[in-house]
Amino acid sequence: MSLTREPVQPLELDPRLGDRVRIEPLDGGRQTMTMSMGPQHPSTHGVLRVVLTLDGETVVDAQPDIGYLHRNWEKIAEYMTYAMTVPFSDRNDYLAAITNELALVQAVEKLTGIEVPERAQILRIIFSELQRITSHLLWFGTFGLDLGAVTAFLHAFTAREYCYRLFERATGARFLYGYLRIGGMRNDVPDGWVEDLLSFVDQLERTYWPEFMRLLIDNAIFIRRTKGIGVLKPEVAVAYGASGPVLRGSGVKYDVRKADNYLPYDRFEFDIPVGENGDVYDRAVVRMYEMLESAKIIRQAVKELPDGPVMAKVPRAIRPYGEVYHRVEGPRGEVGVYLVAAGDTNAYRARWRSPCFVHLQLLPLLARGHLVADVVAIIGSIDIVLGEVDR
Repeated sequence: MSLTREPVQPLELDPRLGDRVRIEPLDGGRQTMTMSMGPQHPSTHGVLRVVLTLDGETVVDAQPDIGYLHRNWEKIAEYMTYAMTVPFSDRNDYLAAITNELALVQAVEKLTGIEVPERAQILRIIFSELQRITSHLLWFGTFGLDLGAVTAFLHAFTAREYCYRLFERATGARFLYGYLRIGGMRNDVPDGWVEDLLSFVDQLERTYWPEFMRLLIDNAIFIRRTKGIGVLKPEVAVAYGASGPVLRGSGVKYDVRKADNYLPYDRFEFDIPVGENGDVYDRAVVRMYEMLESAKIIRQAVKELPDGPVMAKVPRAIRPYGEVYHRVEGPRGEVGVYLVAAGDTNAYRARWRSPCFVHLQLLPLLARGHLVADVVAIIGSIDIVLGEVDR
């Protein structure tokens, strides 16, 4: 592909004025076309608009246009008490509500020095890994759907339903939980819940996961659509601040669970799956193997689950001083919370570090030079949630 002039400035295109497609001439009788993908396109996983500049079917540029789900989370969090902010954090990445809550409550616990009972810490690990499996199941189903594999979507949602039933029995909700508390958890798990959890883990390892691999990941069409597409080199991934499966797909063996030990993960054995080529296929395979590693952690955590309370004694009004940054390994990467406390019941400043926001910045880099159809695969491979991008 050779262009003889600079491409048009894509963000000048304004759909509200009806200027949805613009044609710009190139030398030699060729043209570039600038057009909107989204914000309601199914493969954009929410309300993301991508301004595509095309030379034929080849992507010259792909600029994300965000903000459709902006809710002013950080400013609102500065006017709510710490406890009130916990369920509000669920809405950022609504597919990882538990790990969102975990990042926030642990940040406040760091500020105040609150000691969390051991049973609550192990249960937090179990719920975090169950959340990772649930999120990756949704990614698997919708990613397959993006590429035309409808059956994979149906199988994934069958497995995901078991996860939601487990969450519902323990927390009372299927999607947004408000379950973690500063100092522990709202309630213990009900009788028989652990046994049902292990039954699901068995089924995931023996039935669902092998089926998913045969159905989609090992499928020749899937491999052809994803191998060599959207390659992210490891040094570029690090430079952009990528984390989670996007970073590990590029071969960088980094995981906050190992690096920071914010929960007693060091008591359990698990591997960090990494890719070799940094393409769409590698990012997909990393997520698949992460489900098995999460299942492995759950089995070990259940064996070490002690008796005892799940909630520490916490003052009714929490008024910490100081500042803290705390991070956890969410399903999409490093979720971070930065708080500045000035002795009030609410934060003076609250900041949310979103892995989805970081990864979306990679889209122009990953999409350039590929075909329009590959943009769908690339967006799916970075697994963004627009609620967290916009916050």
